[in-house]
Amino acid sequence: MREKKREEYDVVIIGGGAAGLTAGIYCGRAQLKTLIIEKALVGGLATYTNEIENYPGFPEGTNGLDLMNLFQKQAKKFGVAFKLTDVKKVKLDSPKKEVETFRNIFEAKAVIIATGGSPRITKATNEEKFLFDKGISFCATCDAAANTDKTVMVIGSGDAAIEEGMFLSKFASKIIVSVIHDEGKMDCNEIAKAQALSNDKMEFKWNTMVNSFEGQDHLETVVLKNLKTGKLETITVDTCFEFIGYTPNTEIFAEVVQLSKMGYLITNLNMETELPGVFGAGDVRNKELRQVSTAVGDGAKAGVAAEKFIAETEIFKNQILQKEKVGFIYIYSATNAPSMELLPMMQDIEKEFITDVKLNILDVYKGKSLCDRLACDVEPMTIFYTKDGEVIEQSSQCDRPHITEKLKSLL
Repeated sequence: MREKKREEYDVVIIGGGAAGLTAGIYCGRAQLKTLIIEKALVGGLATYTNEIENYPGFPEGTNGLDLMNLFQKQAKKFGVAFKLTDVKKVKLDSPKKEVETFRNIFEAKAVIIATGGSPRITKATNEEKFLFDKGISFCATCDAAANTDKTVMVIGSGDAAIEEGMFLSKFASKIIVSVIHDEGKMDCNEIAKAQALSNDKMEFKWNTMVNSFEGQDHLETVVLKNLKTGKLETITVDTCFEFIGYTPNTEIFAEVVQLSKMGYLITNLNMETELPGVFGAGDVRNKELRQVSTAVGDGAKAGVAAEKFIAETEIFKNQILQKEKVGFIYIYSATNAPSMELLPMMQDIEKEFITDVKLNILDVYKGKSLCDRLACDVEPMTIFYTKDGEVIEQSSQCDRPHITEKLKSLL
C-alpha cells in the first residue's frame, strides 16, 4: 500500500460550514497557513436554505448558497486552502496533530472541529424529495415568517418541538402537531405542555407517525398513520417542521475528545476542548441555539483562540523554556500588590546573573494559559529550570537569599 503524502499546516479546520469558514477567515487573516477540509458541499447545511432573513447586514434577505459563497470567497482571499474529501482518522493528543484522509495525512499545530451535524428525519416515503426548502424544514426561527397565515405541521413532542410550535403560532394560522403518544402525553416539560394544549392555533394528532410526504415540486400533503388503528389521514399543509432530534457529526472523535451524552463536542466559552490546541465551533458543539449567526460567532472565537495558542506555544518553547541559559520564572498578579512589589528585586537578580540566567515574568491573569502550561495557579511563585528545560523547583518562597542560592546551584 502506497504511503500517504504528508502536508504541514498551522491550522487544519475539519468542516467547511459557516463556523469552519469563519474560523478560516480569522486564521488566514492572521497569516496562518490554514486548510479547510469539507467532505460534501462547502457551506454546509446553510447552502440548502433558500431564504435567510435574520442574518445581520442583509436587510432584504439573502439565500444560504450566496451567503456561503461569500464566506468561501473571503476565506480564499486570505490564502485559506480547501480539500474536498472525508476525514478518516485523527490524532489530536500530541503537539503535532494529524488529520488523515484517504490519500493524505495533514499535520497541524492546531485543529478546529467544525463538522456540524444533521437533523434527524422520519425516513418516511418521499421524505428526501422535499428536504431543504421544498416543504420540509428543521428551523422555525429561519422559516416562521415565510409561513405567515399558513398551515404547518410539527413532527415531535419534545421541548424543541413544542416550543418551536408555539413560536410558529405567532405567524402561522394553524399548527398541526403529530405526536406518537396517547392523548395528553408528550415528551416536553409540563409548562410547555400546558401552554401548547391551551394554544388555540395548535391541533394535536395523537398516536400518529408520518407514513409519507406527497406533492409535486413542493410538499402539499402529509399522510399520517394512526399507530393503534393503522388508519391513514391525509393532511394539507404548506410546510412540515421536523423536531425529532439532531445528530452531531462526531463519530470519528468518539474516542479522541470529550463528548456529551448526546455526542456533542464539549468546549468552554473560548471554544477550547480539553485537548491543548484542539477547538470546536458551530453546530457540533454542545449548545442551545444553532444558527448561521451563532456558528459565525463560534468560528471567530475558535480562529482567534487557535492563533493565540500557536503564538503562545512559540513563546513557551522559545522564550519561557529557552535552552540558552538557566531559566528563572517569576509568577505575579497585577491585582496582588505584594507580588508586584517584588518585581524590581527579580529584575535586579537577573542583572546579577545576566550572562547565565534568563528571567521571564508572567502575570497569572494576563498570561493565564502560559501559567497553566507550567501548572501554576498561585502567586507569587518562582520556577527554576535547567538549560535542558527540566523544571527543578516551583516554590512560593520568593526571598532574595533563596533565589540566588538556587540559581547558583544550577550554574
